Amino acid sequence: MSLSAPLISLLASASMPTAIPAHFPLSPAGRGRGEGERASASVQSGGLFAEAEPPQPTLSPQGRGDWALADQEAPWPEARLDQSGEQSHQTEDADPEEPGRRRPGIPQNELQDAVSQDNPGAIRAPPPEAFPTDHIPVPDRWRLIESLGIVKERGFDPYHQNTYKGDRPLCIPTKEEQERRRELREAADRDDKARPPGSARCRTPRFLGLDEDDWFLVVNAVSDTVVEPRSFPIPVGVQTTRQPGSLDVFGKNDSLALSQTFIGGVALIKGSTAYMPPHIEYRLTLALNFNYVDVSERRVLFVEPSKGTSRFDQFLGVQEAFVDYHLRNVSDRYDFDSVRVGIQPFQLDFRGFLFNDQQLGVRLFGNRDNNRFQYNLAAIWRLEKDTNSGLNDITQSPRQDWIVHANLYRQDFPVVGLTSQASVTWNANRERGDIEVDDNGFPVRPALIGNLRARNYDVFYLGYNADGRIGRLNLSASAYAALGWDRNNIFTGKTGKIRSFFFAAEPSYDVNWMRFRGSFLFASGDGEPFDDHEGGFDAIFENPIFAGADTSYWIRQTIPFAGGGRAVAINGRNGILNSLRSSKEQGQSNFNNPGTILLGAGADFDLTPELRLSGNLNHLWFHKTDILKALRNEGSIPRDIGWDVSAAAIWRPKFTQNLVLRASAAVLQPGKGFRDLFFNSDGDKRYYSVLFNAIVTY
Repeated sequence: MSLSAPLISLLASASMPTAIPAHFPLSPAGRGRGEGERASASVQSGGLFAEAEPPQPTLSPQGRGDWALADQEAPWPEARLDQSGEQSHQTEDADPEEPGRRRPGIPQNELQDAVSQDNPGAIRAPPPEAFPTDHIPVPDRWRLIESLGIVKERGFDPYHQNTYKGDRPLCIPTKEEQERRRELREAADRDDKARPPGSARCRTPRFLGLDEDDWFLVVNAVSDTVVEPRSFPIPVGVQTTRQPGSLDVFGKNDSLALSQTFIGGVALIKGSTAYMPPHIEYRLTLALNFNYVDVSERRVLFVEPSKGTSRFDQFLGVQEAFVDYHLRNVSDRYDFDSVRVGIQPFQLDFRGFLFNDQQLGVRLFGNRDNNRFQYNLAAIWRLEKDTNSGLNDITQSPRQDWIVHANLYRQDFPVVGLTSQASVTWNANRERGDIEVDDNGFPVRPALIGNLRARNYDVFYLGYNADGRIGRLNLSASAYAALGWDRNNIFTGKTGKIRSFFFAAEPSYDVNWMRFRGSFLFASGDGEPFDDHEGGFDAIFENPIFAGADTSYWIRQTIPFAGGGRAVAINGRNGILNSLRSSKEQGQSNFNNPGTILLGAGADFDLTPELRLSGNLNHLWFHKTDILKALRNEGSIPRDIGWDVSAAAIWRPKFTQNLVLRASAAVLQPGKGFRDLFFNSDGDKRYYSVLFNAIVTY
């Protein structure tokens, strides 16, 4: 089983953007907080003014908007120039024959000489009545609205300011802080008043070792529920079948999948991240999954035919466990360098075509030129996955599969509004000596296809990705060239040269509350199985947000490739490529595949802030079917896969992502190529996928 599509995008209610934009796939995790600083008047150097000018609230040369204090008690006199050209101040009581200045309303004959000074650019302060006199002392700026009685914090309420959501800093349990809070409580009790905010005893655990201010705690809890009736070509077990009359290669097609995932996370963050990255962050996220599957045939869920046609399983996985450390700032605009170590999210392009997973790794990242450039350097060591939940299994040794990745982002390039990314990725796999069997008893490494031998390979992905807009046209596009060597071609057993290509684009156009989309994808296929060239494109770990994503039948469902391999699928769950892998989670990349072509159209309709309707129509083909013909020993297999039609409704009853309800349905109308490969005993003319998903987030 796999988790539902990522619909969890929490925003702090009073936050400002962090240093990396939301569209930046590899971005530092951080939660924005309001920084309601109280402005104060400041005195410019140079003292009081001799020249008098009308007060104008303009910015000082430093751009701070500070006021330079002058003689606040005197009204503004009439300015005149004397014979020497100097400015003097005269009133009705002043004698023009007396030298010096006159103080209005005070009879005197001699005054001190005028004070001359040079303070260019400064201005006079506003009059005293411009400053409020009803200031209310508060414990700190984060608890201002609570002190004013506007809102009261409740631990279970994620909508308003909440210490558990990182909106307020933790109290540090020093002796001075505990004493201050005790005095506040005692004073309130003596006066028979309610205890003020910030007077409760500080309960932050001392073992955390927090000895400075600005530490924030962020707690997350998610419930993800999936109910999924579906149908797909189900192979008949070799030894036996549960259904009378199921004597063909494929039997009954209906199945049911249920999944419940509870996700809990906690993060400890140092620093106010409204305008800069955190100084340091510790984060831990665990996921507990329960899943149930029922199918119509044996030997689908278990390799042993005696185990029946239903399965219940559960697993606890570690999805995040990392430390993020801020190395330095390189400009006064908070351009920075940071490093993150541990299990963390990695998405190597905007749409998740090449790699989108939570894995063990080290990542150096940052930005330059006022965030116009962003960069990432990452090294990833892939963890084993639990078979039925898809979660990370840290009880097993990591795989002998490594990824080294470097990318550079440039905003407003080549046109304003479009962000470009150039990347280089190296996938080094050394699992030739491994034999891996999944939790259900099926071999996954090596895949039971071709010569059944394990492989080592090195592949370099050269990529360009773009996301943004060109005028009114929204555009997201990806292009990759895969170059490298496969040490054991599954047909020849010799070293094969990997030369394959990928391109995808999704333009869209907004008309008021409607968005109309087009989708095109091309992944090259291998046309000569028995030469030394492997031309089929395969990703490392795809999870694409494209052409309807998991609303689409072809992306959501796995289609077994019976008759040409054992425990091998045409495509993977939550994947779009026809890769002929044993498993997307546990198998190896395969560059001997038929390739994929997709052409589609779709639309999104935001009927209300709570309700969105979406529809997609995609047509799919194999690029080349020579690999399929060789594995099936067939002389002719058409390229047409068929039409994929889907629709979805998303309802957010609270106008936020805290509660999201989704229902979708998809139908695959098989083409000639699909019918040639997957004729079933029921003679089904089409296949369906229905998805009900509820996500509750704290």
